[in-house]
Amino acid sequence: MINIVIAGVGGQGSLLASRILSALYEARGETVKVSEVHGMSQRGGSVITTVRAGKAVYSPLITDGEGDILIAFEQIEALRYLNQLKPGGTVIMSTQRVMPMPVLTGAMPYPEGVTDTIRAAGYKVIALDALELAAKAGSPRTANVVVLGAASGIIGGTDGEWDAALAAAVKGTHLDINRKAFAAGRNAG
Repeated sequence: MINIVIAGVGGQGSLLASRILSALYEARGETVKVSEVHGMSQRGGSVITTVRAGKAVYSPLITDGEGDILIAFEQIEALRYLNQLKPGGTVIMSTQRVMPMPVLTGAMPYPEGVTDTIRAAGYKVIALDALELAAKAGSPRTANVVVLGAASGIIGGTDGEWDAALAAAVKGTHLDINRKAFAAGRNAG
């Protein structure tokens, strides 16, 4: 079984990422459970989604210390949900910063050295500027798919399997740009 935690801020595409992962595992014939979005997604707040896949999966929820992989679309969200990972787990994160209200009001500083903090806690980290890579691929809105592409090297799967999962989850004119974003992340990861 694999336990994947997806963390971000509302509007960053956690649901799309979980749909792509779900399509990947379903095509492999595995049982997949996906959680609902937890958090204030409509107001730019913290959001967490979980994906569990394997031969027999009965619940979509991942308890603290059970996650194999944390996919984070924002640095603070990587820190916030680090407790979900098992010791030695892997974090794939965008270096993007979305300033929460306490930072915007000056009540708190944005944490520095997030990548180093995560590594010092004993986790593997792949950090990339997903926003920049997404913009180069054609749309900054695809940063989530860039991060998922970087995670694909850890998750496994052939280019064909991932392309089929993208095609199952992304429809119409958006598929091509998401393919480019995924490839940019896969190459960077």
